Amino acid sequence: MPLSALRLRLLVASLLVVSFLGALDHTVVSTSLATIAGSLGALEQLSWIVVGYTLAATAMLPVLGKLGDVVGPRRVFLISLVGFIAASLVCGFAPSMGWLIAARVVQGMCSAGLQLMSQTIIATVTTPRQRPRYMAIIGAAFPIAIVVGPVLGGLITDFWGWPWVFWINVPVGIAALVLALVAVPHIAPGVRARFDVAGAISFTIALVALVLGVTWVGDASLRLSAAVAFAVALAAFAVFFAIEARAQTPILPLPLFADRTIAACFALSAIIGIGLFAVTSYLPTYFQMAYRTTATVSGLVPIATVLGMLVSNLVTGHLVSRTGRYRLYPIIGTLLGAAGLFVMALLPVGLPLAVPMAVMAVVGIGTGSFMNLIFAVVQSAAPRDQLGTVTATTNLVRQIGATVTTAVIGGVVGFGVAARLPQGLDAATLTPQIVHAADPATQAAVAEIYRDVFVPVFLALAAVYALGVVAAVMLPHGRLSDDTSSIPVTDPQTQTA
Repeated sequence: MPLSALRLRLLVASLLVVSFLGALDHTVVSTSLATIAGSLGALEQLSWIVVGYTLAATAMLPVLGKLGDVVGPRRVFLISLVGFIAASLVCGFAPSMGWLIAARVVQGMCSAGLQLMSQTIIATVTTPRQRPRYMAIIGAAFPIAIVVGPVLGGLITDFWGWPWVFWINVPVGIAALVLALVAVPHIAPGVRARFDVAGAISFTIALVALVLGVTWVGDASLRLSAAVAFAVALAAFAVFFAIEARAQTPILPLPLFADRTIAACFALSAIIGIGLFAVTSYLPTYFQMAYRTTATVSGLVPIATVLGMLVSNLVTGHLVSRTGRYRLYPIIGTLLGAAGLFVMALLPVGLPLAVPMAVMAVVGIGTGSFMNLIFAVVQSAAPRDQLGTVTATTNLVRQIGATVTTAVIGGVVGFGVAARLPQGLDAATLTPQIVHAADPATQAAVAEIYRDVFVPVFLALAAVYALGVVAAVMLPHGRLSDDTSSIPVTDPQTQTA
């Protein structure tokens, strides 16, 4: 029988806290990186604090999604939460960078489990009609974490010390665990079957090699390593698809891609990663150089983008849950994203910062209108015993799109700026402070260079969103069901985790 209204509210509160904890852990560390590296005396390994976390989270998505289908999402969720708390404790006590990176890898794996199982649990205890509203509430954790994470990380580092950036997860996580033990119901797993170990291993090798290749390709000293990583990724993906074609219960069932609704949702998820997530990390640098703003002021543009995402995500989730109709929102959202990024390519430098803030807020509104909605739609089209798998794949294509495109944009910007800089300026040492201290003619020249380099980037991303319109139109007409007969829930107090 379905959960009571009170029980459902407790469940949503529990999943929201846990989702926010996982999302915040990814953003709160950013402002503490330099302090951590200096304290542990390993500046050359600084990037691995972030790369290790992201790599582990990405590689484990399909594995954990399938585990949720095989053993039940509640079990994977609770184990992931306990592991996340333990890894956070180890991070704060880490005596060396090696220990910290290892603990961050475990954190990333567990964070992926928390994110995936939160979405899967909601999918199994709600009707398709209810799902968009609750998905939007849980999904709000991500944009909020983007806004508050860096500020909170800086305050904790300055006043408490960097270990507390990780230790703060422990009391919050324990409180969330107690609430989860009460609120998260037992959900019967799908058909019991042998886990696809060979597929999981080959996919993990392929994805790790791909992410490493993308990470290394921008460093001239690591080009050979990047080439080897890409070769390993290509071979491992070939092995993976050969295994999946024959596996009885593959971690990535290839027939899913033949379903029109599922394929369209996968495409829309990838477009979010490619079209928006990849460029947001470069926006502050663009505005510091092209608009000659301070670092603090340049952060207003991505904040405006994220706030637009947050508002439209919540509004769209509420509207779809009321009517059941969903197809219009991805169409409008992709059109807004394409139009906003196209306008960004046309804006001349020197305009008041409020103009690009408004334009990128429109892109955020468009993206937020289907960012979490597609999870509800794709889950309604998937068999119940593959909810974890289809949810993981939707997250996976978004993450891969963001990772690969981030590296591509970084290469385009780096090489483009270096090739156009006037004599006397070195791209390797060029900082906003140097540019702001230069004469007005040099400042104007650098501003135009950055605009010229970013114009094709914005145009390409606008084209990606335009392709998203096609994917959105592929979604079938109809309404999400309000049928409660397929919600199998029992009291967790009568079941083991």
